[in-house]
Amino acid sequence: MKNLSSKIPIAYIDIRVFAHATEDTDKVLNALHTILPKELVDMVVFKKSNLTGHHGNPIILFEARIKEKNVANTVFEKLSAGLSILDKELLSREIEQHLENGNLYVRLDKQSAYLNEIKLCQTDPIHMRVHFKKHSPEEVVDICRKFGLLP
Repeated sequence: MKNLSSKIPIAYIDIRVFAHATEDTDKVLNALHTILPKELVDMVVFKKSNLTGHHGNPIILFEARIKEKNVANTVFEKLSAGLSILDKELLSREIEQHLENGNLYVRLDKQSAYLNEIKLCQTDPIHMRVHFKKHSPEEVVDICRKFGLLP
């Protein structure tokens, strides 16, 4: 789908993940880098924020906003290519829960990403928000289908 890449109306992509006190922050960053195309790892800079959890435990938030259109499109291509057909079918069945105001919300498995796999999950995920210039759910679903993210 390389030819579609210049036509996909992605405004930006936000990626964020929490690293808990029990986690190695280098491994969390490696997991983040896994979901990015290798050639773009150095172009996407994650901001680090130190937070405190409900029980006083330290938490680190890593977040990045990818605004450069070609970079965002390439990240979206990798997401589309990396998800299994089962995850794509699950996402398709539950798509209404993942769309809001022109945004597609996807939660990726942090542990799987560290092991170089892209999988959907619900617990302790890498959060990805893809903001499209088109806002209607039908347009976003159509774009996702053309791109191969949805079957």
